[in-house]
Amino acid sequence: MNKILVTGGAGFIGSHVVDNLLEKGKNVVILDIKKPLIINECVQYEKGSITNEHLVEELVSECDGIIHLGGLLGTSETIIQAKLMSRVNILGGLNILDACKTHNKRAVIISTGNYWMFNCYAITKRAVAKFALMYNEEFRTKIAIVRGMNAYGPRQKAMPIRKIMPNFVIPALKHIPLTLCGSGNQVADLIYVKDMAEILVRALFMEHGVYNSVFEAGMGYDITVKEIAELVIKLAHSNSVIQYANKRQGEELDAVIKADLRTLEPLEYSRDNMMPLEEGIKLTINWYQMRIKEKGGLNAFREDKIGRLRV
Repeated sequence: MNKILVTGGAGFIGSHVVDNLLEKGKNVVILDIKKPLIINECVQYEKGSITNEHLVEELVSECDGIIHLGGLLGTSETIIQAKLMSRVNILGGLNILDACKTHNKRAVIISTGNYWMFNCYAITKRAVAKFALMYNEEFRTKIAIVRGMNAYGPRQKAMPIRKIMPNFVIPALKHIPLTLCGSGNQVADLIYVKDMAEILVRALFMEHGVYNSVFEAGMGYDITVKEIAELVIKLAHSNSVIQYANKRQGEELDAVIKADLRTLEPLEYSRDNMMPLEEGIKLTINWYQMRIKEKGGLNAFREDKIGRLRV
């Protein structure tokens, strides 16, 4: 496989998947509504949505493999958008599955670590994963499923969808309180974004034969949200304190989101291959520091604009 379609290739995880593929000498086609960071002789950009059935089928037919990351994100942010989330994530996802079936193309789709929760993102992504397993069983497609835990690292935005690391790192660098939603006892398995990208790429290229179950991409640690916040404060040499707010809609109190590393054995990937947690957080902090410096320093952003850093 030489030419790979990456839906959502302009996004956080998608951009690192594109980097990984380029490093492996592959040509990439990006389907996204946003313009990617890099467009060159090895990267073709198609502006569009996965809801465009004809465009999806055309691009899938022209590529050798597909990594499907496109879709709408959010838990509490999308709790009242069930129809929109279903139209994009489920029907858009089915466009990918149908095109793979029609053109006999291998693919990887990403699912979510909190797949059992009652929020629009978890429900819609779980539905597509279930459909993929059905297609594999009934139509003999080869669509691998990677259930991603909490990816973090460079390029992750803090808003409009709130993610753990940027919403801890940026306040820590400003020495203002870090806000934890809920008790802080939730287990949130973290994985450095480059490891997530490598797992997705391996799931596409390797002859693993796993099309009736799910790969779980995480480090398998029982680390809580409170412990993550404390670690960020420590590594950022911050004077920040921790404050608490009500749990967010669509999330569970004291939920445990943790990968089973045994599922990665067919991909020959383990914790030993992954970025150590503290090192990954240090690299992430350094990246945000550099980006903030480029924007004119920490004082250039008001507190109500923390999440709107263009990172």
